[in-house]
Amino acid sequence: MSEAKEYIPQKLPLKIDLESKDILKKVISANKALATLNGVAKIIPNQSILINSLVLQEAKDSSEIENIITTHDEIYKSSVDETGISQSAKEVQNYRQALLKGYDFVTKNKLLLTKHILEIQQELEQNNAGVRKQSGTVLKNPLTGEIKHIPPQNHNDIIEFLTNLENYINNDELEDIDPLIKMALIHFQFESIHPFYDGNGRTGRIINILYLVLKELLNLPILYLSRYIIKHKNDYYKLLQEVQLNNDWHSFIMYMLDSVEQTSLETIELIESMQSLMDKTKTKIELELPKIYSKDLLEIIFSYPYTKIEFLVDKLNIHRDTASKHLKALEKVGILHSVKLGKTKFFINIKLFEMLKKGI
Repeated sequence: MSEAKEYIPQKLPLKIDLESKDILKKVISANKALATLNGVAKIIPNQSILINSLVLQEAKDSSEIENIITTHDEIYKSSVDETGISQSAKEVQNYRQALLKGYDFVTKNKLLLTKHILEIQQELEQNNAGVRKQSGTVLKNPLTGEIKHIPPQNHNDIIEFLTNLENYINNDELEDIDPLIKMALIHFQFESIHPFYDGNGRTGRIINILYLVLKELLNLPILYLSRYIIKHKNDYYKLLQEVQLNNDWHSFIMYMLDSVEQTSLETIELIESMQSLMDKTKTKIELELPKIYSKDLLEIIFSYPYTKIEFLVDKLNIHRDTASKHLKALEKVGILHSVKLGKTKFFINIKLFEMLKKGI
């Protein structure tokens, strides 16, 4: 087997025709699924419910690709109380914060710049190491130790590629091509540049979402491709390598388009299930606990699978004893289930938790 060599990617835009018949056909179905998702997301009136639930799910899955493993219990608990959480759960929460910071950048600036990507990675890794300055970075197969990819080693080259990528992301006049194809190219390019010492994979997956928001294909950052990548992880790495070795852009683009389509369809199903559960829960509270029902109470117990007394005190502006009675009443009728972790008592929305855990 020949020894791996430093991979210097082509600058974007590529000088090749990427719009084959089957790619264009896949573009149509992927865009249709994405547009449907964007519409379905509006059925849940409080958008923070979706962002809180789905961002954490993506944070968990994207981190899992990098072998940062947590449980659903831990990530949802840590979202409301960081006392005594594991390092892995902290990293998942850092991912969530990085993604939301990036979402804030693109919605406010209508741009996704290198400086934004640097801040996203800094939030992820909780350091300011910045762009690689020292050579020696290689990507190995963790099982065999075989070198799979040697990204650009020279700091000036990395900066030059990032500048080229920034221009390509933000200037649509450079290439007349569907944004979903462009997203695939951007993703490949970023992963190939591998500009940071750590956090490249997770930063690259955040860029996917932010680009769709930037192109106004999504209003909320709720399409997360990490679950698809986990299911088809071997194909993902193989196809990245096939572009590098054999210039097989077609297969990689088809993979990325399929990830958008399939993930959109799964997320539509999840959102519709969440809305159905909210409707059933609303009816149950109105029938069995009419004195405590309010729209705000319903939204609180769906904003996070784990709720605590302080949430009701702060958001409903009620006394702590009243908040405690509300939560105990919801537990008595089977909507919530209480657990004590350390000194804090949490009330879990059981059906919502199970739904998010299954992802359907």
